[in-house]
Amino acid sequence: MLFKIISTISVWIVPLFLLIVFLHAQYKGIKIYDTFIEGAKEGFWLVVRLIPYIVGIYVAIGIFRSSSALSILTRGLTPVLNLFGIPGEVIPLLITRPLSGPATLGLVSELIDKFGPDTFIGKLASTIDGSTDTTLYILAVYFASVGVKNARYSLPVGLLADVTGFVAAVYICLRIFG
Repeated sequence: MLFKIISTISVWIVPLFLLIVFLHAQYKGIKIYDTFIEGAKEGFWLVVRLIPYIVGIYVAIGIFRSSSALSILTRGLTPVLNLFGIPGEVIPLLITRPLSGPATLGLVSELIDKFGPDTFIGKLASTIDGSTDTTLYILAVYFASVGVKNARYSLPVGLLADVTGFVAAVYICLRIFG
């Protein structure tokens, strides 16, 4: 019964939200179509301004992987992290997640294909992917979109949050699945 109620609500929530937005706009006298077109124009030029940042991030990731730097770093960190029960196979996630979500998702998919979704590595990889964020991507794209020039403490705090998410994911997975 509860599942049916939640299912019905989930089907109707977006259309109801849009209806509320349109009714509110009508009440306030806002021209919805004109506002939409104006926002679309701004969005287009925002994308044009962000393209160099996005291309730069993907080129840097490509160079990092192609140069074998990721493999060298993984081999160097594996013995240390194995002492804490962290499999070496998930180390690339720690390195690539702050850079790119799609690159990390590709690595998670490779790990799940190789080891299976119900293995410790599969569960840990999925948990790490959900517990961390793309800090450098956020700094490059979102900050550039609003014109932030001095990120100040954003990078160290973001990377600290990523490390904390990684450590928490490992701890929780070791406690629950280990």
